[in-house]
Amino acid sequence: MMRLPWFRWHAPRSVAEAAKILAGEGPQAMLIAGGTDLVPNMKRRHQEPAALVALRGVEGLKKIANGAGLTLGAGLTLTEVVEARQVREHYGALYQAAAQVATPHLRNMGTLGGNVCLDTRCTYYNQSYEWRRAIDFCMKKDGATCWVATASKRCVAVSSTDTAPALIALGAKVRLASAGGARELDLADLYNNDGMAYLTRRPDEILTEIVLPPAAGWKSAYWKLRRRGAFDFPVLGVAAAVRAAPDGTVEDARIVLGAVASRPIVAKAGELLAGKRLTDDVIEEVAAKVASRAKPMDNTDLEIYWRKEVVPAFVGYALREVRGDDMRATRMRIARQAL
Repeated sequence: MMRLPWFRWHAPRSVAEAAKILAGEGPQAMLIAGGTDLVPNMKRRHQEPAALVALRGVEGLKKIANGAGLTLGAGLTLTEVVEARQVREHYGALYQAAAQVATPHLRNMGTLGGNVCLDTRCTYYNQSYEWRRAIDFCMKKDGATCWVATASKRCVAVSSTDTAPALIALGAKVRLASAGGARELDLADLYNNDGMAYLTRRPDEILTEIVLPPAAGWKSAYWKLRRRGAFDFPVLGVAAAVRAAPDGTVEDARIVLGAVASRPIVAKAGELLAGKRLTDDVIEEVAAKVASRAKPMDNTDLEIYWRKEVVPAFVGYALREVRGDDMRATRMRIARQAL
């Protein structure tokens, strides 16, 4: 049986109190909300914080606020995000992404903020302590070598969050709070292309809110590739959002790839699609160009070359769904889910 290491526990009731505790504890403290990723990692000794600052009791992190767009508290569970009418009706990619995370039990516990900040994953990292010790550990934790790319000077563990690609495609921003103040940045800027230092969030900062711009004129979709129709992390995620004129001409577009690098990859979809209609030929051309950005590594499920080969198909599925095609049969066949 894998047991948790010893740690101190704090249960603040406000963001300000949590930020004060986090600052006082220093870099050896970590935040915990649903704990669906952190607790298994602690059992495997991936993370060994001296103190945990629990956010479950901070009601200010669980709000949904309408305004010019939509503001979602980082403490909302993924189930609450899926069930939110505003998300389902206006931000389709986020609804689809959140609905495909893990299983209902884990979505009931896991939070939106937790999935946005999800630890990067790797075949050589997400193992028990004894397994990792047998290979002399890896660069991401306790070792010096990246076993995926032994000549690499950086960790290539992969970003496996479902909601981040969808949120980036929707133009989301995030708000971070600390004892020293607050700041806001584009969600895309929250990530580094580094499997170890994968977030630009400082250790003393708390992700408090995700801010979505107005959805008027935008349509979006998220497609996920995984071995099983439930539970598994993505080995490819594709989020597409398109704003079109009444005649169908694309005015702006965003396409984001997940699970093919240490951070979500933002394609220059606006440049590729602006002024064009989503015809089959245009979709095929754009899908091929976007797929060239994908750089999957041999550190997740399924065969690496096949994973790269299917990227154009999944970009095409997302764009066809945004165009208005009935993709339900294809989604059921590919994702084994009716969304």
